[in-house]
Amino acid sequence: MNIPLTYRERAFTVLEGLVVVVVLLLLLAILLPTLNPPRRHASQFNCVNNLKQVGIDCRIWEGDHGDNYPMNVPVAQGGAQELIATGNVAACFQVMSNELATPKLLVCSADTRHIAATNFAMLRQTTNLSYFIGFRVTENDPQASLSGDANLMQNGHPVSAGILDLWTNTACWTRDRHGEVGYVLFTDDSVQPVRQIGFTSAAGTDYATNRIVAP
Repeated sequence: MNIPLTYRERAFTVLEGLVVVVVLLLLLAILLPTLNPPRRHASQFNCVNNLKQVGIDCRIWEGDHGDNYPMNVPVAQGGAQELIATGNVAACFQVMSNELATPKLLVCSADTRHIAATNFAMLRQTTNLSYFIGFRVTENDPQASLSGDANLMQNGHPVSAGILDLWTNTACWTRDRHGEVGYVLFTDDSVQPVRQIGFTSAAGTDYATNRIVAP
């Protein structure tokens, strides 16, 4: 014979079910970020690795050219000095093609406006470059900006391609890659997240530099 459940027994069963649901939701909220990390973290990792590899390859290149970076070596001697002075960032990376090995290093995975070139001969700065190049920097200044994210802006407007003079002003980064932070490769081989770049300097936020060349 079936014995009907009392009201108290039915209420207790519903309460148990609600507790189980709440516990499962809490566990899901805790575990989901670890199972599916934010895309931004992955793109930051990719960007830092790209720039560190560019730094290593710059060291290799300069070791074979009298300890000078490509922007300081004349074209006749295998460098890109005259070309970088015209704002040609692509040429600076092209002369390092043997060291860089792949143009994929020159595009950040968070950059939705540029795609990797299939080879260095086809490298175009308007479509295949995420990073700027320091203008005539040397390794003697360990805090000079050798390269970094090129999604820069001044006074709320994206910077134009070419030489960006930072002697008397500063620039910051747009939100579309790393949330108002840019990753910068310094001549001491470190890659740091930076919020502002220019003539002022404050540890962790601003870094002084003179001029960079934006693609």
